[in-house]
Amino acid sequence: MRFISHFFIIFCILASITTVHAAEQWLQSYANHVKREARKYKIPGYAFVYYQQGETPKIFVHGKTHAKGKAVGKDTVFRLASVSKTFTGLLMAKLIEQGELRWDTKIHELVPQQNFAGKGMNALALEHIVGQSSGFMPNAYDNLIEADYSLDRVLSYLAKLEPICSPGDCYTYQNALFGAIENYLINHETSYHRQLQEQLFLPLGMENASAGKGGLLNSEQWARPHIAIARNRWREGEIESNYYRFAPAAGVNASISDMTIYLQALLGEFPTVLPPEIIETVSAPRVKTKRETYRRGWRGDLQDAHYGLGWRVYDFNGHRIIYHGGWVKGYRADVAFAPDFKSGYVMLMNAESNLINTTTAEFWKRYFKHKAKAAN
Repeated sequence: MRFISHFFIIFCILASITTVHAAEQWLQSYANHVKREARKYKIPGYAFVYYQQGETPKIFVHGKTHAKGKAVGKDTVFRLASVSKTFTGLLMAKLIEQGELRWDTKIHELVPQQNFAGKGMNALALEHIVGQSSGFMPNAYDNLIEADYSLDRVLSYLAKLEPICSPGDCYTYQNALFGAIENYLINHETSYHRQLQEQLFLPLGMENASAGKGGLLNSEQWARPHIAIARNRWREGEIESNYYRFAPAAGVNASISDMTIYLQALLGEFPTVLPPEIIETVSAPRVKTKRETYRRGWRGDLQDAHYGLGWRVYDFNGHRIIYHGGWVKGYRADVAFAPDFKSGYVMLMNAESNLINTTTAEFWKRYFKHKAKAAN
């Protein structure tokens, strides 16, 4: 009997080791796939993290900050581009919880110096700005941001623009309109950067995270931007100030270690900083984004898509993913979490490569396949 008992214990240990090995094998296979693709397209550098609640975060890094720079590490800071909008959604939700703002705060309260007189603009509110349903034509006056126009000047052009639908009636992705949030905070003797530090970065312990150009340049180690000059060839670029002037749209910087903490907060592990009801509010679907279902790399897997408050809400083959991507000159970024599975993924890249489209979708495809296999 004792022999049988010992044999059973050994069998259980071996079975457990085999299960752990299988769990790690799919992730290592994915990591190898990403590295091969990055080498194929000569991507300068990247970092990504997979986090499953209850497990140790798995961080993978590759490449350099720039040609003569250091190897990318877990504390290397990247620009997050439009992933910044996810922080803005959460920050606005916290300020609303504190009674500083309302989701129905109107545009004339946010930008009192401008007269938004277009049809239906008296109804334009904070929820429409953060929820990408303002009614203005998509990406209105991004060209003026890129031409380095000031915040006030771009907002003055927006004020004269006639909408294509009433606020809340259609999905119309914006960057410039997020300047209304920056304007409001400045008029109330604070700033987007200061509010993020006080409300999110410091209480969460995101030590490398910041907002603004100065925050990036003052980082101990940061990844330089790279712009494509030919097929699989990259040139190191300059850090421009333009989108940093519209920081709530595209002004946040962070490392993969910071983004690991961010994932943990999104999955409910810091409820005193990000209560579950706030996460539920920003990730609730509000306006349909049908075009997203045809996006490169995701086509065939996305069954439905909506926009919430600073977040995209995807139906990925029957599984709910809360997601946002970012693209600004020289950088790409993706953040996504599956609340029903208590898991998340972030990828940061110092090159504006479309590779990130396929790598993020491929991650979730492999993840859900692994989960289905483990359940059987």
